Amino acid sequence: MNYKDFFAGKKITMIGLGILGRGVNIAKFLAECGTELTITDLKTKEQLASSLKILTPYKNIKYVLGRHNPVDFRDKDMVIKAAGVPLDSPYISEAQKNNIPVEMDASLFLKLLTTWTSDVQVVGITGTRGKSTVTHLIYAILKSAGLRVHLGGNVKGLATLPLLKKVKPRDVVVMELDSWQLQGFGDAKISPNIAVFTTFLPDHLNYYNGDMDRYFSDKGNIYRWQKDEDCLITGTKTAKLIKEKEKNGLKSRTIIVDGKNIPRIWKIKLLGEHNLENIALAVEAARKLGVKESTIKKSVDKFKSLPGRLEFIREVKGVKFYNDTTATTPEAVMAALDSLKESKGKIILIGGGADKNLEYAGYAKVVKKSVKALALFRGLASNKIISSLGKVKFPMEVFDNMKIAMKFAVANAKKGDIVLFSPGAASFGVFKNEFDRGGQFNKAAIKLI
Repeated sequence: MNYKDFFAGKKITMIGLGILGRGVNIAKFLAECGTELTITDLKTKEQLASSLKILTPYKNIKYVLGRHNPVDFRDKDMVIKAAGVPLDSPYISEAQKNNIPVEMDASLFLKLLTTWTSDVQVVGITGTRGKSTVTHLIYAILKSAGLRVHLGGNVKGLATLPLLKKVKPRDVVVMELDSWQLQGFGDAKISPNIAVFTTFLPDHLNYYNGDMDRYFSDKGNIYRWQKDEDCLITGTKTAKLIKEKEKNGLKSRTIIVDGKNIPRIWKIKLLGEHNLENIALAVEAARKLGVKESTIKKSVDKFKSLPGRLEFIREVKGVKFYNDTTATTPEAVMAALDSLKESKGKIILIGGGADKNLEYAGYAKVVKKSVKALALFRGLASNKIISSLGKVKFPMEVFDNMKIAMKFAVANAKKGDIVLFSPGAASFGVFKNEFDRGGQFNKAAIKLI
């Protein structure tokens, strides 16, 4: 059976369309396969306008927007849920009550791929921090090695199911996987051949109701269903945590790496000690796939920071501007400040925003020692930051848009300083999402004369 035969004529409800492109590409794929597709989303027609415009040509899609109806979770062949659908969603419960399979994009892809195609290597990468950098570095190394490689999972604008049209035997699929997507891997009882687990830190505790064990359990699906011939690649700290959590041990082999073992003669462009471990993880994955050391070195030497990940934007009048919008936890901000520690006391930090039920005591200690001014965006996380900081000796203000926050930053900067945009919080409230706020920072920095 091929993918078209599998999906043709199936009645499918897709819960969550969104505006970042992944949902649209899943919908296009399903519509082109001839499904009877219902798309339901709590966002309104107006909010989803950009996505709906792309789907205009497809007449086999029914939309239920601004709400969900229980009837759309009955008498269906399948429900495909977006990442981030609440754990206690009554609509998912309705589907399960009616014995309707509930699937997710990335896990359904892997389940069907392993059924239909042999001899494909799948590399999965997860972690609270570092997974995007590791994913894209592995992808870059494998491309340089001349392998047929595909990118999927938690990558902006990409859907994974459509890769069923492209993947052939002896190809490699590299997938960035967040904890939400890995819920689907747990349901399907599958894991990638090579699992890379970067870090585990407090995050998404608003979603997990403060339950770190539940958060880890979802992350653990990246290795939990591996076979004897598979492997898990991780760092020392994460390996220790996995050993504590998995009382019955692992089926697969664990390879523990150390960033300190990266040869210092390599011309690494990424900033920070944390990125040395990210590089080590990617290097080991490439080695497992038989890539030559010379090819690995060349790829690492060329690799630059990804957009929004401690990304250097420009220098204006001796002031450097860095965009770290994907730093959505206090620990991520602390890592960014450590990466720029040579500029200690010369950093104007822009951050804050919506709360994810995280704590900022450690963040406050580092910020007090590192920055000369702090601009925060309105939100409950910023309230926590202010409370954790207590009395400060540097200028600190709260803003509700990027333009005036940047004006504050520039007013407090002089030659030799750094303006670092590293939020340590969620974007919602002031911005549409982390990509929107990162784009606004870049735009504001580029406009400076």
